[in-house]
Amino acid sequence: MKNNMFKLFLVLFVISTSTIGCTSDLDTEPLIELSLDELLQRDPDAVEGILSRLYGSFALSGAQGASSSDISDDAGESPFLRGIINLQDFSADAMKNRWGDNGLDQLTTTSDWNPENKFFRYLYNRIYFTIPQCNNLLSILPNVDVDNKEGIISEVRFIRALAYYYLIDVFGKGVKATEENYGQTESLPEVGRDELFEYVKTELEDIEPLIPASNTYGRATRGAVQMLLAKLYLNAKVYIGEEHFDKAAEYSNKVITEGNYSLAPDFVSVFSGDNNTSPEIIFPLIADATVSQSFGNTTYIVNGSLNSATMPLADFGATEGWGGHRSSKAWYGLFGDLDTSTDDRAKLFWTEGHNYEMEDYKTWVDGYPSIKFRNSNFSGGTTATSFSGTDFPLFRLADAYLIYAECAVRNAPGTDKNTAVEYVNKVRNRSHASSITQSDLTEQFIIDERGRELNFEGHRRTDLIRFNMFTGGSYLWPWKGGVKDGVAIPDNYKLFPIPSSALQANPNLQQNPGY
Repeated sequence: MKNNMFKLFLVLFVISTSTIGCTSDLDTEPLIELSLDELLQRDPDAVEGILSRLYGSFALSGAQGASSSDISDDAGESPFLRGIINLQDFSADAMKNRWGDNGLDQLTTTSDWNPENKFFRYLYNRIYFTIPQCNNLLSILPNVDVDNKEGIISEVRFIRALAYYYLIDVFGKGVKATEENYGQTESLPEVGRDELFEYVKTELEDIEPLIPASNTYGRATRGAVQMLLAKLYLNAKVYIGEEHFDKAAEYSNKVITEGNYSLAPDFVSVFSGDNNTSPEIIFPLIADATVSQSFGNTTYIVNGSLNSATMPLADFGATEGWGGHRSSKAWYGLFGDLDTSTDDRAKLFWTEGHNYEMEDYKTWVDGYPSIKFRNSNFSGGTTATSFSGTDFPLFRLADAYLIYAECAVRNAPGTDKNTAVEYVNKVRNRSHASSITQSDLTEQFIIDERGRELNFEGHRRTDLIRFNMFTGGSYLWPWKGGVKDGVAIPDNYKLFPIPSSALQANPNLQQNPGY
């Protein structure tokens, strides 16, 4: 069962790290009497619980339930996945939030960004909570006797690399904390995107042959490592000024041809409460309505997109509707006429009682709520719950198909456009969208298809930046720059500001340009 890993998480919920935030990227203090090495010497099997704790850092706020927090930030607002959605989807074209919360409102209108915004601090803190935890375990594992040591070390290195990937993508720089400097009390020097990119790339390529091809559900596999490499290389021109689309195509095709993955027959099943059975998901962030409750996993996505004023909550397996999130025509407009479209993905917007135009992003009925994610089971009965039990597909096969196709459009060496068309049509035909031909395969088509297939999955801001559509005024969307029809935003918005608390804690850090 998918919740077995998080049962371990609850049994062993403390690693010898403190509740830390931006105030320190290295300092840790034990919260238990036994040190980590003493714990593992006494009980080598405890490593499984510790490992589940590391995986849980991406989905949960804390080890003692939804109201607990590993960091000195709000337990509801600050979880890692919630940060990914806020910074990737609400800052981009497709999704808007109406709550008007200070900080979140600036994200959803891509305006007035500054280093004091708490939502930037939340994600920065989560990144630098996860990395030292990994470093702690990696500093101990070589000296203790545990089963499958090499495999576990590889998984921990993957988790750390994933945290660093988000640092590279959203902040562009930071400090490089590893097991080599773990426990150092002096402030680490700042390192830029180039060095962090090289470090993550090397880590992932080192562990690719070592990590298992298959694993317990919810844990990293070779396919997950290959997907992260594909995404890193796909964005290399943005990150380090060098194109590596050939490598992105190579690793995405490894996922496709070497991994034991297949597209789920029905698109909706990938985002339903029983999606732990999906053959398409490469790496999930696990949710469980009882065992691993969180306001920051898919509960945020599901409940935040529902409102009993216009929608039947029980139809989506929910007992609460927070009435916050709606999509804009920048998303559902990609499907043309929703009433006549044959595309199953076009049906995943709640239109009844809602207006096509988002005249006011703070008005619930302006814009269409997305019903892509739901807490109801695809197969069998559903018991509605307050928290979501739907896993978040951080990596899935359809994305690998579209990565390869994009690389082919960009004429990457080693790619084949006929194969790219085949891959795209697999994705489209699954949702009963019409097939395309090679003449349809353009950059504009790819960014639109990624919007149709992957929106609300934490990719959109990164995609728009890669296609030079995020900043400036060449592409406008509703409420870009805080204006109804959209206005240009400055280029410095391609990176978020380093939080003020991080700058205060480490004098070696410098603010990103423009803030």
